[in-house]
Amino acid sequence: MKIRCPDCKDAAYLSDDFSLVKCSRCLLEMTYGEYVKYVAYKDTRYRNILSDYKP
Repeated sequence: MKIRCPDCKDAAYLSDDFSLVKCSRCLLEMTYGEYVKYVAYKDTRYRNILSDYKP
């Protein structure tokens, strides 16, 4: 599945089991959990998304 790379804004690939995100253009590689956190802190529109999951 293709998703947007938070660094270069090109298409990154999300593995079928949602375990890995890879961008061949800028060589970004991280787990999907790390990706969600990274996007949430990098883009102000998503900052509150992490507070929804706090116990």
